[in-house]
This record gives sequence, C-alpha cells and structure tokens, in this order.
Amino acid sequence: MKNINSKSLKRSRNRGSVERESKLSEHDGDVMTLVKKDVISVPPTKSIKDTAKIMIEHEFRRIPVTDPGSGKLLGIVTSMDILNFLGGGDKYNIIKYKCDDNYLSAINEPVKEIMTRGLITMNHKANIRETVKAMVDNHVGAMPIVDKDNKLVGIVTERDFAFALGGVLTDELVQDFMTTDVITVTPGTSIDYVTKFMVRNSFRRLPIVSEDEEIPDKTPEKLRGIVTSHDILKFIVDKKIFSQMTSIKASEILDDFKISEVMSQGARTVEPLTKLGDFSKLLKDANIGGVPVVENEELIGIITERDILKAINGN
Repeated sequence: MKNINSKSLKRSRNRGSVERESKLSEHDGDVMTLVKKDVISVPPTKSIKDTAKIMIEHEFRRIPVTDPGSGKLLGIVTSMDILNFLGGGDKYNIIKYKCDDNYLSAINEPVKEIMTRGLITMNHKANIRETVKAMVDNHVGAMPIVDKDNKLVGIVTERDFAFALGGVLTDELVQDFMTTDVITVTPGTSIDYVTKFMVRNSFRRLPIVSEDEEIPDKTPEKLRGIVTSHDILKFIVDKKIFSQMTSIKASEILDDFKISEVMSQGARTVEPLTKLGDFSKLLKDANIGGVPVVENEELIGIITERDILKAINGN
C-alpha cells in the first residue's frame, strides 16, 4: 500500500482473461437491454451549482447535457468535472481567469463551461461486446447511446455491466483483476487535499487507513473506510458549501474539514479468492462501484466495476 504522497501509481498487470462463451451476447442492438432509457439530462445553460444539486438529488455520478429543443447530445458532466472545477485541476482556470477568482460568479456559470465535449458514443443498434470494447479502449465509465440524428436515447455505464454479471463469472477471481499498488489516505487528511489528489490522478475512490503510531513500520494498514468523488460532491452540496463561496475560496473552506467527515465507514470488502461473479453481485446488492480487497484484515488491493469491464474485454 502507498500513502497519498506516493509517486507510484502502477497498476496490477496480473490480469486474467474472461472466457467468451455465454458471458454476454453479441447481437446487433442488444446493448439496449442494459441501457437506461429514461435519462435525466440538463441543458447547457443550467448553472454548475444547480447541476451538482441535481446529480446529488438523483445519486448520479454523471449527467448528460442535451439541447432542450432537439434532444441532441452536447456533452456530459461528472462528479470529477465539478471537483476539478472547484480547484483540483485545469477547469479551475474558469474561476481564476474568466471569473477573476469570484467563486460565487463561477458556480453560477453555465454547465457547458465544464462539460466534456466530443464524446465517444454508440448507436442504438450496437451490440454489447463492441460497446464494452469502446468503453475500455477510450477509458470512459459510461457510454451515451444515440440515434442516427445524435439524439440521446439512453446511457449505459460500467456499473450496469457489473450488475448484469452478478453470479455469472464463476471461474475468474478477484486477485487476478484487482489493483495491488493502492494509494491510501488517513482519516485526518483534509478534504481539499484529497480532492485535488483524486482529480489530478483521476482516482474516483480512495481507501482510508490508519496505522499504529507507535510502531508504524511493524503494523499493517487497517482499513477504516473509503471515499469517492461522489461522496465529496455530496458533502459540498449537503453542507451548502456553495452558499459560503461569496468571499471564500472552495479550497479554503474544504481545508477546514477532514476526510473522516466524508468517508463511508465500515466499507464493504472482498477477499482475493472471491469469484468475480460474487463480487458483481455484491456491487449490485450494495449499489456501489468498488471495494477494497483484504486478507487477514490487511488491505492488499482494490477492485472496481471498471475491472469487471476489463475482464469482459479480455484485458
């Protein structure tokens, strides 16, 4: 395990490949069996602040941006985009330069300012296999589904695929697909520091651990919880941080709070010999996207819905 200041972000290379037979079908248009069709979207003029509130209200990690007249897909906004904007990454330049460090003005900017444009999409006639491959190859967690006129007809996510495979992957084990070189943080780390680190390294979740301060070199890290980008955004919305940005920077506000106030305590875990199908079922039952991997109460890795997608794709 590595603490948050580690420069080592190496991923596990010991990944097996999922056998093809009977896992997922390959018929044209069958991706629509997994697609969420009644998709909530926002217009490009919706404010960043209000978009964040909608995402938290509906427990979305991402939300499409569409033209209100035609329904055509214009872009997508994720929890990470909003955290990036609040000071963790390049989208912060909107606040710094366009809004002259006026956070109140910045959070009321239209969401089109921070949305991702030029999206990779799939046609509603696509099959599941090619959709999975496109998501893995392009490192995206969701795939908008559009018709021939680029009108949004649905969206499918990593989580949808993971949930669909609950109990199916019976030969593959967690240890063959988990990340073993895990970056961790301690409960006393500030939310601002964790947010910036997650944004700059594209981490959507981080395990929280603590050690025995008297003999840290001899005591394995003990898992205390886990935090996700969505948890932090929810904290910002629920604590009404936006309303405090009249004269104070978001980073200054968040620096006063510790990650222990945000993290999910008593995180679900799996063991390395857990079957991927059982892991997928756990994700579905708990409605979560990833869990730490523990052995003898020691944190040894992390596995997520993205790893399920890579397993399907044979990575």
